[in-house]
Amino acid sequence: MTRLIAVLFLGFVAAVPLQAAVAARAVPASAEEVRLSYAPLVKRTAPAVVNIYTRRTVKQRRVSPLFDDPFFRRFFGDRGPGGTRERVQNSLGSGVIVAANGLIVTNYHVIEGADEIRVVLADRREFDAELVMTEERNDLALLQVDARDATLPVLGFGDSDQLEVGDLILAIGNPFRVGQTVTSGIVSATARTSRAIGDGGVFIQTDAAINPGNSGGALVDLHGNLVGVNTAIFSRSGGSHGIGFAIPVNLVKGLVAAHQAGGETIRPWLGAEGESVRQDIAQALGLERPRGIILSAVYPDGPFERAGLRKNDVILKAEGETVDDMVALRYRLETADGDRAQVTYWRRGETATASVPLEAPPENPPRNETVLQGRTPFNGVRVINVSPAVVEEFGLTGVADGVLVTGVRRESIGRRLGFRTGDVIEEVNGRSVSLVRELVQLEQDEPESWQIILRRGGKRLRMEFRS
Repeated sequence: MTRLIAVLFLGFVAAVPLQAAVAARAVPASAEEVRLSYAPLVKRTAPAVVNIYTRRTVKQRRVSPLFDDPFFRRFFGDRGPGGTRERVQNSLGSGVIVAANGLIVTNYHVIEGADEIRVVLADRREFDAELVMTEERNDLALLQVDARDATLPVLGFGDSDQLEVGDLILAIGNPFRVGQTVTSGIVSATARTSRAIGDGGVFIQTDAAINPGNSGGALVDLHGNLVGVNTAIFSRSGGSHGIGFAIPVNLVKGLVAAHQAGGETIRPWLGAEGESVRQDIAQALGLERPRGIILSAVYPDGPFERAGLRKNDVILKAEGETVDDMVALRYRLETADGDRAQVTYWRRGETATASVPLEAPPENPPRNETVLQGRTPFNGVRVINVSPAVVEEFGLTGVADGVLVTGVRRESIGRRLGFRTGDVIEEVNGRSVSLVRELVQLEQDEPESWQIILRRGGKRLRMEFRS
């Protein structure tokens, strides 16, 4: 008796002879037929997805509380049981070939700190890779392999802004070192900016299985185009729970274009701060529902001010796309074409459009990096002047000027008193501090007590010490 197989299609179950089903199997010849099998799509795209192996040497502290004590370290240094030892750390990730000359995009966290990077193609060819460009804030990196005369498969760019919730996609990578793996799913959300994913990031959310080792791999649409770089999962167990995230390819395009032009990526300076419009704010402003971003500060002579925007304006769209938080607004401006972006805003019942110039934040005043050396609470603290460039680089909020702490030397007075990297010193002994040289001058006054006001994590803190 002929064995039967069950074919389920849109809720209809039919019995089909096994031999007939096997004989009828053929490579789909049209887009309609591709919907019944991903095989042709995988054959075209998977060769451009590579495995990335990295090695790095890390220094590891030996566990010995006794020799961690500063008294003993003064005599033994790193030679005692509390010293350090080196070990080699290996890691695995994925990447995507995006240019025929061997340019590969991956996640920054895949290659961070690597001493050696090795790329292995799906056809088992291997190449040494060189790190040529990074964009840590977007978790992206570019690698270059010397392909010489070899022909390399390339995955073309799609348009991540054209994705819609419900679109079918594939995720390709090397999870758990099992080898190249393809998973399918749908787009669950576009331009997701939840802080649960990461600070300052914009992501495509998908239910396609993404696991450790998939980082840097390809998110592919049904046209065979790269639409995202797989980067993270939301998981309590370390495995996929159907909540995965990819960096939109439109951010990758900017990084590749900057590299090919021989320059650096520039994040546009907003010169403004804002927050999502909540229900109470919407009611107070007369908006029909909560939407957009209300500007809480617009800095003098910044791009937003020069475009005619003011404090309490509500930003509704940027480049024609809805924005509901500052991360989404930055993303739309960063991926805008040209040197200006169109921003739609609401003011006192009227909707209007402003043309915002896209420009790099100025470093004015200059940083003037200084390590403070006096016998004061600031001993061992490394500081720089706050400028628009520093605000953008360090992701500071609610800060227009002041002195930023960028490091604190071990075993220094400042370290013992609790200063941290990221602190912004605003006031000392009742006097505002806007520049490093002002802080240096205050140190030289050698007062008997110190009252210091600083900003940490968006909160203002007061610290008091006696000399």
